[in-house]
Amino acid sequence: MKASIVTIGDEILIGQIIDTNSSYIAKFLDKIGIETVEMVSISDEENHILNTFKNLQNKVDVVIITGGLGPTKDDITKKTFCKYFEDTLIYDPNVLEHVTELIEGFYKRKITQINKDQALVPTKSKVLFNKMGTAPGIWMEKENTVFISLPGVPYEMKYLMDEEVVPNLIQKYSRPFIIHKTIMTYGKGESLLAEEIEDWENNLPSFVKLAYLPSPGKVRLRLTARGSDEVKLKKEIDFQVVELNKLIADDIVGFDDDESIEVIVGKLLRDRNATLATAESCTGGKIAQLITSVPGASSYFKGSIVSYATESKISVLGLDPKLIKKHSVVSKEVVKEMALSVQQIMKTDYAIATTGNAGPLKGDSMVEIGTVFIAVITPKSVVVEEFNFGQPREKVIDRATNKALEILYKEILKN
Repeated sequence: MKASIVTIGDEILIGQIIDTNSSYIAKFLDKIGIETVEMVSISDEENHILNTFKNLQNKVDVVIITGGLGPTKDDITKKTFCKYFEDTLIYDPNVLEHVTELIEGFYKRKITQINKDQALVPTKSKVLFNKMGTAPGIWMEKENTVFISLPGVPYEMKYLMDEEVVPNLIQKYSRPFIIHKTIMTYGKGESLLAEEIEDWENNLPSFVKLAYLPSPGKVRLRLTARGSDEVKLKKEIDFQVVELNKLIADDIVGFDDDESIEVIVGKLLRDRNATLATAESCTGGKIAQLITSVPGASSYFKGSIVSYATESKISVLGLDPKLIKKHSVVSKEVVKEMALSVQQIMKTDYAIATTGNAGPLKGDSMVEIGTVFIAVITPKSVVVEEFNFGQPREKVIDRATNKALEILYKEILKN
């Protein structure tokens, strides 16, 4: 089964808002065996909408549209639906009752004609009742394609996807199974990983596909199996993961998207009843931000010192000015002392420190732009490594952040 997702709204096309609805819808469709083959953003213009519907008709099984269901004149989705399906609008009594109760009961103001018009729906449509707002969803069918229109407000769209769209799609269609497994790797780039697993990849069965999803300092490998036999698909995915682990075990840190490196590091620290602190310069607190994004991080993360300026490394962390003058603020000697200092200040088992030149200017050090020193202190060792992450600035910061957590992860496993 195939689906297309269409977002309607000039505000998306001019970059005023970001379309988060499409990714949410695609994830839900994937879970029930419907493959999203296309995402399209179009303007609030009748002919554009009609041409899009015409192009998708019978090309896919399901078209899900978001946006354009509001009460103002520029919201034309319902009227365009009527034109495409040769239909007219009527008031749905249940929707009208709900809208009236919401406006007059909850918001305590008199309902207007514009509010009442939210209850207008095409006569041929199945109404998807929206308890979270005034705009109902619309389900209409033409030949071999179902067209589903949802409000663009994210929490309303999510409610309708969960409570109306997915149950109705499950009831209507017999769907294949789609099984995903994501392998999280750190430390190697996409091309190097591809070389190491080339033979394994070439021997994957035809119903299993591999996708590389790179980002700074890490690559997600996503295995996808499609077919009618769920047990067979799961067994094959599990087998391929075992085979892959034989090849790149040192690079794999976890599985599935919810097992990011900050989550995995947190689990390791919690299991060992260990604590962590950070002293960050060039990463500007981003390591701490990732760590504290994990619920419950306060049980193992004691805090961070963002000693961005040279003076704060001296006044807050207590580094010797002579050390900085001798080796420069971006050096292995300085980053080591930063890590030892924050470990002592916070009284932790582990500590991370970073210093570097992310660019575009050199700042207080003459080292090459892109240079980063990372130190990790453990109960048994001190690890200091030097890297050059190139440019631009954002790439340097992201890669340094991920590399610091990767080093910490590997050192925890040794202890």
